[in-house]
Amino acid sequence: MNSIKTVFKTRFFYILLLVVVLCNCKSEPKHEYSSTISINTEDIQNGKLIFEEKCSHCHNFKKDAIGPNLSGITKEVSEAWIKEFIKNPFKMISQKDPRAKALHQKYKTFMPEFSYLSEKEFDELLSYMNSYLKKEAPGNKNLEDVIDNPIKDTLVYSEAKAHIEFVAQVPASSKNGPLARINKMACTTNTERVFINDLRGMLYELKGDKPELYASISKYHDSFMPEPGLGTGFGSFAFHPDFSKNGLFYTAHSEKLHKAKADFSLPDSIPVKLQWVIKEWKSKDPKSSVFEGSIRELLRIDFVTIMHGIQEITFNPHSSKDDPDYGMLYIGVGDGGSVAYGFPKIALHDGAQVWGTILRIDPRGNNSDNGKYGVPKDNPFVNANNKKREVWVYGLRNPNRICWNAEGQMYASDIGHNIAEEVNIIEPGKFYGWPIREGRFLVDPNGNQSLAYPLPDNDADFGVTYPVIQYDHDDGSAISGGFFSNTATFKGKYIFGDIPEGTVYIADLSEANTDKRNIKKLNIVFKGKQTDFGQLTNKRRIDLRLGQDCDGNMYMFTKADGKIYRMINE
Repeated sequence: MNSIKTVFKTRFFYILLLVVVLCNCKSEPKHEYSSTISINTEDIQNGKLIFEEKCSHCHNFKKDAIGPNLSGITKEVSEAWIKEFIKNPFKMISQKDPRAKALHQKYKTFMPEFSYLSEKEFDELLSYMNSYLKKEAPGNKNLEDVIDNPIKDTLVYSEAKAHIEFVAQVPASSKNGPLARINKMACTTNTERVFINDLRGMLYELKGDKPELYASISKYHDSFMPEPGLGTGFGSFAFHPDFSKNGLFYTAHSEKLHKAKADFSLPDSIPVKLQWVIKEWKSKDPKSSVFEGSIRELLRIDFVTIMHGIQEITFNPHSSKDDPDYGMLYIGVGDGGSVAYGFPKIALHDGAQVWGTILRIDPRGNNSDNGKYGVPKDNPFVNANNKKREVWVYGLRNPNRICWNAEGQMYASDIGHNIAEEVNIIEPGKFYGWPIREGRFLVDPNGNQSLAYPLPDNDADFGVTYPVIQYDHDDGSAISGGFFSNTATFKGKYIFGDIPEGTVYIADLSEANTDKRNIKKLNIVFKGKQTDFGQLTNKRRIDLRLGQDCDGNMYMFTKADGKIYRMINE
């Protein structure tokens, strides 16, 4: 009897052992992809520096952004796949690699190539990426009815064509692409001088077909920070309407931390990556071809990431000296990437903060809290409690370009996350929805912001002002704000584009339609042949921007190759 019990116990033990082994085998991953990646602290730290410089504008380890959330990526795919994709994503997409193709279909844009990185840099980058495990964003579990395709119709081409001619080549500011990070074009009132800036710190005057250096940010600012990131550096500039007399112009640029205390700071519990600074430059001789004079600081803002800083400062070109808007400086302040990086409350503030806003200040005044600029008395929140007096409007993600039509109506383009690109009619005191709306759709700022939901039944209670036009990421991925044309062919039409894709659009905003059909693509004609900016630059990522001179001529220029084109009036 005892022998039978012994045999039974022995068999039971082996059966139990077999079950444990099988369960353990089943729980192990099919491929231990990350097993050969270095976990050396120095490698991880070096990889962090590379990631922050090259990758952090589009990726993080918390949520999807311009590109996917990268937490856990080294557990999902091999080192070889990750390296090959980083080196040449377009090649893998064109070869129909299933994962690469799926990523492109979801995010609707091409990642830049980083083939110039060394093998050591690739290994260090993977070490840093490997230090993050997959985490699920909390989100609102009660949200249902995800809209798979927010705007079903696809944009069609207009019968009209945009004829362009080559104007100038901006000097390369880097050996690696983009060659010249040209970002904005503007002119001086009365003198009609045309200027264009490079995010790496140069301000050029365009003299015929020659860009000549007028001023350099880095020459006067040792903390100037032109990288990392696609939008970091010399973001924008604006000439005072009386520049020809007072010699004043203004700049927005990013700086490293600890240079000075911010006028608009983040709580101590929130990390700060950089600061954006507004400066006033006073030229001794406004007619001079090279800046010489004095510089003073107006304001300084903390930002939680390198994304969505200050890409626009401007004056109303239609205001006259007897107009209250004359000489008032508008400042487009992005959300700083706060929502994508898990700090949605920075952007969701009901006008009580400056992030995700357009500010309006009097640069010649002194009644601000720091005494360096003025707060106009006709600002919407100048007498409001728990609001920032400088705020003109709020609820924007990344205001990219501000312009006015011939009747003096103000508009602003706003770059979306993964759902919709917007053009908004700007009216003082209004809330434009971000981060609880993107386009005319509900988004969850605490969850997956790539998902669009229908507007709730009580939508009116939220007081959102919706865009006059919008398009989704079937037709582009980041709006490049434009201007109203005064040419015979496109009189009164709004001409704009898409930054990565390089597509040019035309819309009649006077119709005030929210339907995407109000937007049409413009065919580009160069030297008598129909083409596009992909062919002209021979690049997949175009980085298109638009500009306008004092005569109303429209310009198109590309960071990919630093070339400037002008639309021909036909």
